[in-house]
Amino acid sequence: MALPSDLPVIDHHCHLSPHGEGVEAARRFRSAGGTHLFLATQNYGPGTPRSVDDYREQYETTERLARRLGDESGVTAYVVLAPYPVDLVDGAAQMGAARALELHQAALDLAGAWIQERRAVALGEVGWPHFAVPPEVARIGSAAFRHALGVAHDVDCPVVVHSPDLDPAAYRDLAVEADRAGIPRHRIVKHYARQRVRDGASSGIVPSYLARRQLVTEVRDDPGPWFLETDFLDDPRRPGAVLDLATVPRRARSIAQTDGGTERLRVPFVRSVERVYGWTPRTDGKAGP
Repeated sequence: MALPSDLPVIDHHCHLSPHGEGVEAARRFRSAGGTHLFLATQNYGPGTPRSVDDYREQYETTERLARRLGDESGVTAYVVLAPYPVDLVDGAAQMGAARALELHQAALDLAGAWIQERRAVALGEVGWPHFAVPPEVARIGSAAFRHALGVAHDVDCPVVVHSPDLDPAAYRDLAVEADRAGIPRHRIVKHYARQRVRDGASSGIVPSYLARRQLVTEVRDDPGPWFLETDFLDDPRRPGAVLDLATVPRRARSIAQTDGGTERLRVPFVRSVERVYGWTPRTDGKAGP
């Protein structure tokens, strides 16, 4: 079934790399019916960045990739920038906790400046590792996350959170952190949500669901806001991980075949973007608010 031409079909969180499929993956996404990607930056080199200039080069690579997607595949890409939270683990081991935190905060500040310049639309991924870390790394990770929320408050942008799976109590804790930072809860997105969050259980935090078939079936009637994502990694060593980039448009086609399916799709692809980002995704090939 063909999707309506005025309906954006959006993967809310993916990664692309100049060393992976890159534009070819975006073309596959487009062929399946996808129109828009939220493109999160990642480390493109063999190790974690060691300077603000390294992070600047990383952000510039993401920006160039986003531009190429529009020019060469017809896919609109919205850039999401921040130093990866797990960088603190290697950074602390290599340069000490204090220096690693200082660099991380400077990279967050740089991402915030780019968002102010409208070179990116959100701060992310920020948060904390999804595995056990030494106490000192946990301490600086918490400090880095608080700094990230401060940056997001100052530049008035959404925040995309990387974390372990969250239960209702952990969603409440995250909501309290948003309140303390003065950020509306609906501007905090829990990326890589792997379980349905029932009404009220997210305390106002917005889940971005991994687009696995069963999970999509469970959430498709929920009123929102919520998103769908693949967290596609574009890693030649792990082809198709986490989910293939064509997954979200395939799920969209499946939903569209159900009664009222096209209207349901406007929740993750239009209304949730409007709620979290404050603008409507365009279907005329132009990026941005």
